[in-house]
Amino acid sequence: MARPLRGSARYMTDQSHHRPVLRYLVATAPAVAAAAALGGLATDPRSRWYRRLRKPRWQPPPRAFGVVWPVLYALIAYAGARALAAADGERGAVARGLAVNLALNAAWTPLFFRAHAVRLALADLAALNASNLSLLRRFGRADRRAAAALAPYAAWTAFATALNAAIAADNPDKRRTRVLGWRRRTL
Repeated sequence: MARPLRGSARYMTDQSHHRPVLRYLVATAPAVAAAAALGGLATDPRSRWYRRLRKPRWQPPPRAFGVVWPVLYALIAYAGARALAAADGERGAVARGLAVNLALNAAWTPLFFRAHAVRLALADLAALNASNLSLLRRFGRADRRAAAALAPYAAWTAFATALNAAIAADNPDKRRTRVLGWRRRTL
C-alpha cells in the first residue's frame, strides 16, 4: 500500500503520523513554555512606566493578552511538532527556525516592560515577523496544517508590531532605556 500524500486527509488520520507528532510535541512544548514563562515573568502592565505611556485607543484591554497568548503558545507547540514530524530532510532547519523564533518572542517582553526600550522592542518584533514568515513557509512545505496552526500567531504578532509602533510614535519623549539596571540614552 502506498504511503498517503502529506497534507491529505488520509495522511492526517494515519496512526503512524500521530506518534511522531507526540514525540516532537514533548520537545516543542517545554521550549514554548519557557518562552511563555519568560514573557509572563517580565510583563508588568501595572507598572508606573507602562501606565504613563500614551497608547492607541484600539489597544485591547490587558486581560485580552492573558486570554490570547496561552492559546497562541499552544498552537506554536502543536504546529512546531507537526512540522518537525513531517519535515524529513529539513527537520534541522525547521528546529533552528523555531528556536530563533522563540528566542525573538521571549526577548520582546523584557525589552519592552523591563528595559523600557520601546524602539528596540519594535526592532525585535520586525525580526520576529520575518522569522514568522520564514516559519510559515517552512511549516507549509512540511505540513499545511502546521502552517495553518501557526497563522494566528503570525497575525497576532503583526498586530503587536502595529501596536508597538503606535506606542513608539505616541511617546517620543520616552528616550530613557533601562538595561541591566543602568540608564542610557536611546536613539
